[in-house]
Amino acid sequence: MNLKRMGKRGFVFQLSGREKRILFETFKLYPLVPATHHRLSKAAGDQSEENQRLLEESLTEQRTANRQQLEALLNDPGRFKKSGSNYRLPLKASELEWLLQVFNDVRVGSWLALGEPDEDKPPAITPENFRYLVAMEVCGAFQSVILAVLGAPESAEGLE
Repeated sequence: MNLKRMGKRGFVFQLSGREKRILFETFKLYPLVPATHHRLSKAAGDQSEENQRLLEESLTEQRTANRQQLEALLNDPGRFKKSGSNYRLPLKASELEWLLQVFNDVRVGSWLALGEPDEDKPPAITPENFRYLVAMEVCGAFQSVILAVLGAPESAEGLE
């Protein structure tokens, strides 16, 4: 994915047909991080349990809205415009920031599905979890492009 144009109306990216297919396949995984992964507090108690439940409900609602927005983006016939053998994808700055959140959910969810690997403990790759390794790398690549366009410095710090 490359930035082709930037202007007042937003950004226009160019994707190859292969990148578009990979993007669509990656987005099929959303949402991937379990709502229970997000903890409000480590403390136990009735108040904490109720607040945790409210957090999980809120996350579920947000993810449903994100999923609907994602489906609308992917199914918009004017969104991915054919340009030779490539596709042009126009996005507003607010859509880029939202896509970063979607990519991050799939990336972190993939990392969790792989057993939270790190440099000292690489994941054991199986036919069942291979797609998560691919998704984690794909999301990182797309996030890097978006962050560079937005002028944010790249960070090698954790996934969360």
